Amino acid sequence: MPIIKFIKEKKEIEVPRGANLRKAALEAGINLYQGINGFGASINKVFNCHGLGQCGMCRVLINKGMENTSPMGAMEKFKFRVPIPDPMAALAYVGHEQTMRLACYTEVNGDIEVETGPEIDLYGENFFS
Repeated sequence: MPIIKFIKEKKEIEVPRGANLRKAALEAGINLYQGINGFGASINKVFNCHGLGQCGMCRVLINKGMENTSPMGAMEKFKFRVPIPDPMAALAYVGHEQTMRLACYTEVNGDIEVETGPEIDLYGENFFS
C-alpha cells in the first residue's frame, strides 16, 4: 500500500492504491486549506469547493514520487492557468509547473512526499518571466 509523507506536518499515512489525496489528507487530520502564506487558513477550511476542483485552495507540491500520481487532467491545468476565482492558485503555480497539483484531483498510486500550503514567492526570479 502506498505511503503519503506530509513534510510540514511530519506525518506519514498509508492509503490504498488509487486513493484521492484530498480525502486521505483530511481523514488524517491534515489541513490542506492553508490560505495565502498561512493567512486565512481557518476561513478556507469552511469556504472551499469541497473537492470539486473549482477553488484551487487544496494545492500541494509533490516533492517526491510525482510519477506515482495520476496524470494532470485538463480541468486541473485550466485551474492553474486561469486566476478566477482564486488568483493565488495561478501565482503559486509559477515556478512549480512540474510539481504543483490540486489534492482533490490527485490519485495516489505509489509512495509520495507532499508539501501542503506551498509559499507564494511574489519576488522570485520566475514570477515576471
